[in-house]
Amino acid sequence: MEMINWVINLGPSVMMPIIFFIMALCFRVTIGRAFKAAMLVGIGFVGISLIITLLLESMGPAAEAMVSRFDLQLTVIDPGWPVAAAIGWGTPIVPFAVAGIILLNIILLFLKVTKTVNIDIFNFWVFMVTGALIYSMTDSIWIATLAALIHFVIVLIIGDLTAPRIQSDFNLKGVSFPHGTTAVFVPFGIAINWIIERIPWLRDVKADPESITKKFGVFGEPLTLGAIIGVLLGILAGFDIGSVMTLGVTVGAVMVLLPKMVDVLVEGLSIIREAAEAFLKRRFPNREFYIAMDTALLIAHPAVLATGLLMIPTALVLAVILPGNRLLPFTDLASLSFLFAMCSPFLKHNMVRLYITGIVIMTMVLYIGTDISGAFTEAAKLANVALPDNISNTTELANLVGGASTPLGWLLIKIASFFA
Repeated sequence: MEMINWVINLGPSVMMPIIFFIMALCFRVTIGRAFKAAMLVGIGFVGISLIITLLLESMGPAAEAMVSRFDLQLTVIDPGWPVAAAIGWGTPIVPFAVAGIILLNIILLFLKVTKTVNIDIFNFWVFMVTGALIYSMTDSIWIATLAALIHFVIVLIIGDLTAPRIQSDFNLKGVSFPHGTTAVFVPFGIAINWIIERIPWLRDVKADPESITKKFGVFGEPLTLGAIIGVLLGILAGFDIGSVMTLGVTVGAVMVLLPKMVDVLVEGLSIIREAAEAFLKRRFPNREFYIAMDTALLIAHPAVLATGLLMIPTALVLAVILPGNRLLPFTDLASLSFLFAMCSPFLKHNMVRLYITGIVIMTMVLYIGTDISGAFTEAAKLANVALPDNISNTTELANLVGGASTPLGWLLIKIASFFA
């Protein structure tokens, strides 16, 4: 556990370069190029992290202000994905789940069931938080670990199946995204797109960034869309004119800078991918392999990021109007893009289709969060996690962005409840 915690505490910006440097050497890349590739990956992660943090720190106060301004009184609060990650990494199932995931990945690669080498170790928490909730209910390490492994395998398969389309649409080669938060929602995105294609007036709406830019010129560019959305969110939050303008510029900056940081990371990744491809083709001439990556690489797309921002006030409205919902969207509001990032290619990067999909996904997440709040709160106590200062220890908890808040996580939790 101490070794695992030490590695995790390094964070992706340090952990991933080390992993990629070792991989590059294994694939016979010279030390100099391996170092450059690993550092570019690390710099890319640092840049992405800084910009996402900028977005979260800018949108966090706006989200809190909206909650306060509209006096939303709901009994389950969202403490954010960092708390969910701490729960996932803080229960007794961790050594068994981590070892099981790595071993299972190797076995599935050997059996040719998967093409993905999942080195995205930090995001193992997405699977383990499902196991953590089950452990809090059943007190069984083995049932909880089994659930986490099932969650992992299903998401791994989705990552394989979606990789070709995502690689093509996002211009990313040799990678897949077996991310337990977003992969599970891809089938819903495909289903919604199928329905929209059969509604004449709706299917003809062109709302992808290219069409918007072509139609509106500079007013349709990502930086302008970001600025407009930032200003609107600032107004909804009741900010003064200076804060509204600051938020508009900040969101516009995020829309421009985030894709550039992804480009830096991809430059380093390309060096290793090309070497890996050549090395593996010599030894496995008829096989193709993918490297697992974080969904953060996908939210840089203007359609995904802009729709995620539009979902912030929408999530609050849904929380109020949905009958039976008790979950108040809060800390994770600025991270909603992660929920449907993988759906975007299957929705033609159309913001109208993405927004409709976002509403469906958010509705599911709110009801799931309400239903699992008891187990989530108990798991947080067992893991002894520190809650944000503005959240009471006596409040029931459930987050928006995490494996347990997906239909797959919920289904596994429900099945396991029969053993409680």
